[in-house]
Amino acid sequence: MSLSDAASGSRVRVVALRSEPSVCQRLRELGFCELAEVSKLSDGIGLICQVCGSKVALSSRLADDIVVEPLPF
Repeated sequence: MSLSDAASGSRVRVVALRSEPSVCQRLRELGFCELAEVSKLSDGIGLICQVCGSKVALSSRLADDIVVEPLPF
């Protein structure tokens, strides 16, 4: 599933990035690298996530390019 599909308040792990190389590189610089744990804090037109100890806002279109898997509670 994509990060935009994950429920608000859930914890997920990044599995893959599926965008053009420059966008993938920028996402990795923000902390959205493969195997990173992400908490999705809010949902809507944009979403707010916590990754690597920082809160990051992403567009839902960009979040569609981040493939994640759910983590157990």
